[in-house]
Amino acid sequence: MSLALVHSRARVGVHAPEVRVEVHLSGGLPSTQIVGLPEAAVRESRERVRAALLCAQFEFPARRITINLAPADLPKDGGRFDLPIALGILAASGQIDRQALAEYEFIGELALTGELRGVDGVLPAALAAAQAGRRLIVPLANGAEAAIAGHVQAFTARTLLEVCAALNGTQQAPAAELAVAAVGARALPDMADVRGQPHARRALEIAAAGGHHLLLVGSPGCGKTLLASRLPGLLPDASEAEALETAAITSISGRGLDLARWRQRPYRAPHHTASAVALVGGGTHPRPGEISLAHNGVLFLDELPEWQRQTLEVLREPLESGLVTISRAARSVDFPARFQLVAAMNPCPCGWAGDGSGRCRCSGDSIRRYRSRISGPLLDRIDLHVEVPRLPPQALRSGNLGEDSASVRLRVVAARQRQLARGPLPNAQLDQPDTDRHCRLHNDDQLLLERAIEHLQLSARSMHRILRVARTIADLDDSVTIATRHLTEAIGYRKLDRALTAASAA
Repeated sequence: MSLALVHSRARVGVHAPEVRVEVHLSGGLPSTQIVGLPEAAVRESRERVRAALLCAQFEFPARRITINLAPADLPKDGGRFDLPIALGILAASGQIDRQALAEYEFIGELALTGELRGVDGVLPAALAAAQAGRRLIVPLANGAEAAIAGHVQAFTARTLLEVCAALNGTQQAPAAELAVAAVGARALPDMADVRGQPHARRALEIAAAGGHHLLLVGSPGCGKTLLASRLPGLLPDASEAEALETAAITSISGRGLDLARWRQRPYRAPHHTASAVALVGGGTHPRPGEISLAHNGVLFLDELPEWQRQTLEVLREPLESGLVTISRAARSVDFPARFQLVAAMNPCPCGWAGDGSGRCRCSGDSIRRYRSRISGPLLDRIDLHVEVPRLPPQALRSGNLGEDSASVRLRVVAARQRQLARGPLPNAQLDQPDTDRHCRLHNDDQLLLERAIEHLQLSARSMHRILRVARTIADLDDSVTIATRHLTEAIGYRKLDRALTAASAA
């Protein structure tokens, strides 16, 4: 029977659904037809495959060739199916053993010379192949990425001939390996470089311990960007599952996976001129945006009022759900987007409002218009609002270094472990029932919170966020219960709400 079946993987978001490449040879005029919802790059593969087979000294069958990519309702794009199509033609024509294909999955683009070229999205395919219990053969350029999956038996090849030799048993394909040099870690910026700013440093520690979103407000040059860049060095190490999830997003983005730092939490800092599509993702073939590339890491948005308001508004749902859905006519794709937001802004258009130098000449109306560029609902979703004052020159010249990141990180990790002992999520991700369960207050403290909510005119969402921040402060203090001092400190991080929200409503 002139029929062969080859297993491969498509790319749909961060998932890699199985694709069965079915090749049938029949009588009739010589032709090659690909069916199964192939897009342009897949339809063009018949020319690449024909040239590659002839260059590798194989016979291209002079028969009617039908190639079906099943399931038929799943769109297929890219050159990742070149290798399985070529192997299917060889197996259907009896040039290689079709039984040897059953335990493998294949991904790779073919050059006209028969060489294998790397493709995007190999890591999700490797993880899916491991779950299916099959081996995976990928181009040499993707070998290290496939090796990250760990539990998959992945092999590499340079050419189509090497793949065929491995299937025929005349040559052993080398196993995919992560180079020793690729397991190193980059030194992260240290908190010791930050002079003074005890209030902002404390807020950064709380944000790291509980995974809370943070807004830094201060004049130009006061250290907002410096502080934000220190947050990744305070965060606990990513678990293997988190690191693989983040690496899978980078793998499908087309930006290339940094194999030297794939275990580190990402830190993304897009420019304020970025579009909504660049931020959340999109395109004809949906690709992840900055918020997904920052998954399990930090997203830093500097000059927050300078962003287009419609761009910032798309952050609302991902900040709550940790997920972004990109809908197109042909498909709908979900991308993970559980990031920690750190935003920075000046207090006014000139940047000097509230500064002791008296340099600010902005009118009250211009300050309100400037701050109203950020909507109240978006501010409501940011847990910590912190003013960063300008330091005097003497403080900058001081040789006294602040506490280093390693020391702060010890407290952060201990607090995070206390949170994970109560449940699977950090405090910032608690839902309302878990917040009510783990963030109980004494009667007097409950009255204090209610008075603060009334005085600051805060929403119910803000109240729950205050409770979660107070719970994190108590965890840093190694306290089982939330004390009055923990609650008052948490309320203090919402004092900017009234001014900023009033400006947004003006």
